[in-house]
Amino acid sequence: MDRFDAMRLFVRLVERQSFTAAAADLGIPRSTASEVLRGLEARLGARLLERTTRHVTPTLDGEDYYRRCVAILAEVEEAETTMRDARPRGLLRIDAHPLLTRTFILPHLPAFLARYPELELQIGQGDRLVDLVREGIDCVIRAGESGDSGMIQRRLGLVEEITVASPTYIASHGMPKTPDALDGHQMIAFISSRTGDVLPLEFSVKGGLRNVVLPSRVRVNNSDTMAELARLGFGLTQAPRYRFADDLASGALVEVLAKYPPSPTPLSALYPQNRQLALRLRIFLDWISGIFAEAKL
Repeated sequence: MDRFDAMRLFVRLVERQSFTAAAADLGIPRSTASEVLRGLEARLGARLLERTTRHVTPTLDGEDYYRRCVAILAEVEEAETTMRDARPRGLLRIDAHPLLTRTFILPHLPAFLARYPELELQIGQGDRLVDLVREGIDCVIRAGESGDSGMIQRRLGLVEEITVASPTYIASHGMPKTPDALDGHQMIAFISSRTGDVLPLEFSVKGGLRNVVLPSRVRVNNSDTMAELARLGFGLTQAPRYRFADDLASGALVEVLAKYPPSPTPLSALYPQNRQLALRLRIFLDWISGIFAEAKL
């Protein structure tokens, strides 16, 4: 390994806190990663990492060297991408909700990968919070505002939200005309992965927004399960309109309180602010921004 490759390995070791994970990211044996790190410490005359049986953490010297490596590698990346024949290559790791992936990303993916044949994509999917640095993920696409100051947020659009219920539920509980008429109704409680609390229903009313928490018999932390519970008649729920487009068309669900919609939810791509912005990530961000600019959210 040359010095730049050794720096890249060291950055991955700090971010992944694991020799095994960092080595896998770079496609090298774990033994090679250990050998390179020993050589790097010997050359610098400083201990850079504290090792335990479970993970590694940077020393004070290691933290300083990490910051310098990130800055240097960013400059190298920038210099290489200014070359006329620079093309995105390598593995790009992203994470996005499964339904959003299927609805908006996958239909456009064949053309994207055909345009950039040296680019590979790894797509993780879920509702959970993701530690981009620890898990080696380059970018996540998430709905809602991010409170993580360590992330750069690129806005992709605003997602229209609606309130729905099944016809059987409405037949049993009645169709409310206003948010004031929700006595006796139930909701499907969705537990926030950020706070662990139940998210209230939200309604736009004259003068602002009103949050309402109704009784619930079932609590979930997965949006697919929440949607299925709505179809089964367990109560009111709120989600992006695109999630329920087929259900509304088939009559499996009906829109409720359409005159009092929830506020639209921002959709953003997030990536670490202290990670060099590789050409492959720049290309992906421009591509995904174009997709959502034309999508009906």
